[in-house]
Amino acid sequence: MRRASLLALTALSLAVAAYAVVAYGFRPVGALVHPDMRAAFEAHRLALYAHVFGAVFALVLGPAQLWTGPRARYPVLHRWAGRLYLGAGVLVGGSAGLYLAVHAFGGPVARVGFACLAAAWLATGLRAYRAIRGGDIETHRRWMIRNFSLTFAAVTLRLWLPAGMAAGIPFEASYPIVAWLCWLPNLAVAEWIVRRGAGHRGR
Repeated sequence: MRRASLLALTALSLAVAAYAVVAYGFRPVGALVHPDMRAAFEAHRLALYAHVFGAVFALVLGPAQLWTGPRARYPVLHRWAGRLYLGAGVLVGGSAGLYLAVHAFGGPVARVGFACLAAAWLATGLRAYRAIRGGDIETHRRWMIRNFSLTFAAVTLRLWLPAGMAAGIPFEASYPIVAWLCWLPNLAVAEWIVRRGAGHRGR
């Protein structure tokens, strides 16, 4: 991945992490979300906080794991950051997200979309963990790229929602679509990066 792309990815991830800390750490639950979503947030407050702050861990730690230079210069730090990313970030955030998906606003389409996102986030994290435990660095790298593309759904969700509003699409209609749109294109791009990298190494 090019340096400019990594810089943009890092900046967007940190910006959304900072927004989440302010919105959920210093404001009443659901204060900055659509009114129709507020009741579900208040009813499942513990799971919401686990999901949000798990995602914050992943958004803050994830980009640094993708930078080749620091990863090579500080391997011990990379390993410990990776453990925190997968444990406090993906495992906690993904498990809580899977629970919250059952209660998500937007009906069955949104609920299935968010449930698939959470399940894929957990599954790719598990595959990455198993690969590195087995000493397979290249497979670990590939699964971590896929996994972070799903972490990045926290960013793309917040890009697609205002885009739908700007296009004049009612929130009730756009939200179920965004539940899929926030992560499927990300995963497709990650797969392209993985396959392109494998092709370059093969040549």
